[in-house]
Amino acid sequence: MASGRKPSYRPAARSSPAASGVSRPRSTSRPGGPSVISAERSLDAAQAQGTNAQGQGAKAHAKLQEAKAPAKVLTFPESRRRKLKRRIIWVSSITAALVAALIVGAVYSPVLAIRTFTIDGTRLLAPDQVRTVLAPLEGKPLPQVGKDEVTGLLKPLVQVRSVTIEAHPPSELVVHVQERVPVALMKQGEQYLLVDVDGVQLGATADPESVALPLIDGGGTAVGKDIFAAITGVLGTLPPDILARMSTASAESVDSVKLKLDDGKTVVWGNAEEMELKARVLEALLRAPADPKVPVSVYDVSTPRHAFTK
Repeated sequence: MASGRKPSYRPAARSSPAASGVSRPRSTSRPGGPSVISAERSLDAAQAQGTNAQGQGAKAHAKLQEAKAPAKVLTFPESRRRKLKRRIIWVSSITAALVAALIVGAVYSPVLAIRTFTIDGTRLLAPDQVRTVLAPLEGKPLPQVGKDEVTGLLKPLVQVRSVTIEAHPPSELVVHVQERVPVALMKQGEQYLLVDVDGVQLGATADPESVALPLIDGGGTAVGKDIFAAITGVLGTLPPDILARMSTASAESVDSVKLKLDDGKTVVWGNAEEMELKARVLEALLRAPADPKVPVSVYDVSTPRHAFTK
């Protein structure tokens, strides 16, 4: 049988957020309508904000990558002048390499090996003497032979003062010899030594009349002394034809050099000052016509600007 009593109920009590520990979203009210809790809208807004933040982060990352990327460089076509310069450098390098190869080949090529020695300028020496000393150079390529090497080989030949060389390809070496010039004789024992202005002994002879050179008084004791240097310096200044007319040369000091001609006349020279001028003055006096009425026995050129005869 149905009951006539009305059901009764009690609405559930709202618990406060502090009590439940759960925060509730704020409700929004529409005008004229009940208040509605907009949890879904809040979630959509949060998602939108997150998406927006992600988009901004992606844009910032893209900008950063763009900043890190190398800048684009515009390339221009190479100018004709630059191309020409590059070609010139390239051609020059190849040419230089070829020239270097040719030089190296010539330096070591057996085609340029020395087979012939041509000697000139010798009077005291025979050309064959020079060739014998230069024999070690035979077969050596011409570009490898220098003046110093030739001079070193000829050093034992005291008659040689200096040399110059010429290479005549393919196999000839020309050697121009400048010999020392003998200016006087010195008696040593039974022989007479030929010496130059430096006192270098260039040869010897047993007959002094066979050599047209003056005899230095004092013999070998004068060699290496100041007096000897003064005498030979004077003799080395004289022209060859005047030197050939000298019979003897002597000096008691470096300031009193005297010469004697082969006809017995005396030349008073003095010291070593103005020797070239003294030589010219003496040459002029000797070439002057002789006056039978005024015989000359002395030519004094010790003061060349005031020379006199007596």
